[in-house]
Amino acid sequence: MNENNKITNAQRADILIQALPYIQKYNNKIIVIKYGGNAMINEELKAAVMGDMVLLSLIGIKVVLVHGGGPEITEMLGKIGKESKFYNGLRVTDEESAKIVQMVLAGKINKNLVNLLQNIGGKAIGLSGMDGNLIEAKPIDFENLGYVGEITNVNTQPILDVLEKGYIPVVSTVGCDKEGNVYNINADTAAAAIAGSLGAESLISMTDICGILRDKDDDSTLIPVINVSEAPQLMREGIISGGMIPKIECCIEAIRRGVGKVFVMDGRVPHSILIEILTDEGIGTMLI
Repeated sequence: MNENNKITNAQRADILIQALPYIQKYNNKIIVIKYGGNAMINEELKAAVMGDMVLLSLIGIKVVLVHGGGPEITEMLGKIGKESKFYNGLRVTDEESAKIVQMVLAGKINKNLVNLLQNIGGKAIGLSGMDGNLIEAKPIDFENLGYVGEITNVNTQPILDVLEKGYIPVVSTVGCDKEGNVYNINADTAAAAIAGSLGAESLISMTDICGILRDKDDDSTLIPVINVSEAPQLMREGIISGGMIPKIECCIEAIRRGVGKVFVMDGRVPHSILIEILTDEGIGTMLI
């Protein structure tokens, strides 16, 4: 490390003191993190996210990680010769594909994340939406989408039990119905519903952009705060557009369900979660 970049012990102490009000604010509160995008693929960013979560957990913040895994599902379907098809932005999921979704999300990805958290000193337990009927669902549009689920109920007890024992719940977004059918659930939708049902202090949605921009090609036009009442106008103006529309709609739904604040932030920035939660600087767009 360059001598000029070294932080003195006094500076370290000062950084911790500056974080104290935020640690007190969030102590014993629940934060739901929707994990996806580049931060889920890039190994360095993945390690930073896991480190952030362990640190937050150790200072008394109850962290819940909710993840999807679209690219890995696409890759696995390709390996068995199935082409990924989409309808209205959602993955068409036949019965065979639903089994692959369950295997990839509830198996490989979920357990790898649990393992990563534990390897750096965290305590984590993996849950799927099928465990303890955590996510109950029904088909959104069976004719066109197959086993893609709309959430009918969230049973938060499994998450609360895991949090109470001091573990980080890692939740994969597959759901089920009373007949035992398995459904692929959009991760943004699931994170919003889970955060709302838990009465979370905050929901953090990790993306591959720096937040909501007035000009999508100019990062300096970041909108730091949006009131949910302003969102429809921003959609009409095209400032919130494309794939960001359903994401923001999920954020609005979370706030309507009682979540205190929702942050849409850049998962490509190392330790962006800590910057957002423990400093007054902020890093993305906050919806209130």
